Amino acid sequence: MEISKAELSSAAAAGSAGGASHPQELRGAEILVKALQAENVKFIWGYPGGAVLHIYDAFYKQDTIQHVLVRHEQAAVHAADGYARATGDVGVALVTSGPGVTNAVTGIATAYMDSIPMVIITGQVPVAAIGLDAFQECDTVGITRPIVKHNFLVKDVRHLADTLAKAFHIARSGRPGPVVVDIPKDVSFNKCLYTGQPEKVEMRSYNPVRKGHGGQIRKALQLLMTAKRPYIYTGGGVILGNATEELRTLVDMLGYPCTNTLMGLGAYPASDRKFLGMLGMHGTLEANNAMQNCDVLLAVGARFDDRVIGNPKHFAQNERKIIHIDIDPSSISKRVKVDIPIVGDVKDVLGELIAMIRESGLKPDTGALGAWWETIDGWRKRDCLKYDRKNTEVIKPQYVVETLWNMTKDGDAYITSDVGQHQMWAAQYYRFDEPRRWINSGGLGTMGVGIPYAMGIKLAKPDSEVFCVTGEGSVQMCIQELSTCLQYNTPIKVVSLNNRYLGMVRQWQELDYEGRYSHSYMDALPNFVKLAEAYGHVGMLIEHPRDVEPALREARKLKDRTVFMDFRTDPTENVFPMVKAGKGITEMLLGSEDL
Repeated sequence: MEISKAELSSAAAAGSAGGASHPQELRGAEILVKALQAENVKFIWGYPGGAVLHIYDAFYKQDTIQHVLVRHEQAAVHAADGYARATGDVGVALVTSGPGVTNAVTGIATAYMDSIPMVIITGQVPVAAIGLDAFQECDTVGITRPIVKHNFLVKDVRHLADTLAKAFHIARSGRPGPVVVDIPKDVSFNKCLYTGQPEKVEMRSYNPVRKGHGGQIRKALQLLMTAKRPYIYTGGGVILGNATEELRTLVDMLGYPCTNTLMGLGAYPASDRKFLGMLGMHGTLEANNAMQNCDVLLAVGARFDDRVIGNPKHFAQNERKIIHIDIDPSSISKRVKVDIPIVGDVKDVLGELIAMIRESGLKPDTGALGAWWETIDGWRKRDCLKYDRKNTEVIKPQYVVETLWNMTKDGDAYITSDVGQHQMWAAQYYRFDEPRRWINSGGLGTMGVGIPYAMGIKLAKPDSEVFCVTGEGSVQMCIQELSTCLQYNTPIKVVSLNNRYLGMVRQWQELDYEGRYSHSYMDALPNFVKLAEAYGHVGMLIEHPRDVEPALREARKLKDRTVFMDFRTDPTENVFPMVKAGKGITEMLLGSEDL
């Protein structure tokens, strides 16, 4: 049967006129497509195989959802993930059974660690064959259980519509996350009476709290207003919760210093004086010192992870009162004991806190706050992000990122990254003023995400510039997706900071292993220019600092082409500041002079 735009319009008109949808006998695959249409899904990334052929046949008969054929299932999930991060919508991926599922596992785990709303549809062998080691069978539910918010195995086509509605509800509500729906081949083929998607999802066992406890918020207000050295520490939860407007209002109202985690960059404008930079292992001196020396800490949508506070014992040496707002009660007091826990949606809680401040008429202690800012400005005087800007012989990777930022800061640009030194340089030197513009893998630290993220964003935001900042190691993990970029006309710009090393590994080996560079040098690299051209794109080799800006300008002019820029950067450059493993966040190396 055809499931077309015309049919959807007709159904919408009938619905608005108060008409009920007529029951239809449909195959499971057709119900799946209907369910995705009901959720307003626009794109799905996938790769066909035997267990999902009925589903692919149903996709062939509709014209409202664009399917993107990737070259590897891992990239399907990454692309859907990048789309979700940039738009806030649920990302959707489709893979077949067995190796299709296992190839997708890394992408699912990446989304899970960063709380990204996704639905991953997986094919499965027929119900009667489950557990019999059938061809391309694996225990999808068992394999994915530790890396999903929830998963389903649908054994009866009559349950498919309800299950998909629940999957989307779970993925996007509360603390978001990926949900896997495993569909056996016979379930996608069998027919049942379809009466439409449920208008409301009710699950007795799943009711995430949205509204924070008023008494706790009032306690937080009193503590914040009596602080001598206040600090506002925010994470990815502010961006996922669409609470950036409330955060900015609160920070500006109070005049308190603010920091973002790697996942929270853009929640508060980096160009504002009250922003102290990113904190943590590669955070700024002022951000980390303020974290350690504040007397009242307001943590919003952040989880005090190991890359942020370093050694918990060191963090606990200084007494401070901690207010922690998070949608997930299990994240509160998980690594650091807090004084005022507030479980609730960060947008709602911040909104209520702002209203209470306005109603109370309370004001911060301006004298103490002034002294606190003097201390912070003292830390700021030491430029912890300095590097050799005058070098005319070799390209400094920081200079490439800084140049890219200067050229695009007033435009409509998205930056994706892979994982490693280039990721940290992008986070440090590209000063994000808006949310959802910085797309990277924080929790799992997955190499290979950069290009799939970028092509997922470019489909969602075709008029925006999308840059993938990567390294020659990471980029080769999903470089086959350059083929997808050509087929689906997603002209991204790849900024490869090529230092011929697995840079972050090499840095640790230099600092902790006495320079024993065990298997971190990238030998036998491809000619990336020719490789890009072989995929039908534009390739550029940039070897001198004087050519960095002209190359970026030329690439930006080629609006309709994917451009791969191979920047040959200084192989000896390290990411500073750096907090070594096991150290406290103020025990920072600021440069080679500290080694």
